[in-house]
Amino acid sequence: MWSYLSLIGAGVLFGAAAGSLLIVQGRIAGISGIAAKLLDGPAVERRFAAVFMLGLLFGGGLLRLFMPRALADSAPAPVGLMVLAGLLLGLGARVGNGCTSGHGVCGVGRFSLRSCVAVGTFTGVGMLVRSLLVAGGWS
Repeated sequence: MWSYLSLIGAGVLFGAAAGSLLIVQGRIAGISGIAAKLLDGPAVERRFAAVFMLGLLFGGGLLRLFMPRALADSAPAPVGLMVLAGLLLGLGARVGNGCTSGHGVCGVGRFSLRSCVAVGTFTGVGMLVRSLLVAGGWS
């Protein structure tokens, strides 16, 4: 029961933060887009992206400090596999013009058709890949 409540609480907090960023600054809280601006964007966008990404790291540090059990003790898969998965995720976010936070939280919340299609696509593909991995005995 506690894990469900913490997941709901995290979703509410993330939604509130993303909504606040949209209302106050007119920006979408899409992590992949913001990370991309950190590498390739105008100076003012790079500053915003740097502060945003530092905030994410700072929040993770606070979580590690005050609620260490909320984080995994070890990596769920070999590091090389996780790096490959991260690269594929980044490629998918770039091709799909957004990631789960941008499309899933901000886009669907604004009833964007493009985001609804994107979320349906990557959720369906994720379910298919997971099912194939389980059926093949790889998970």
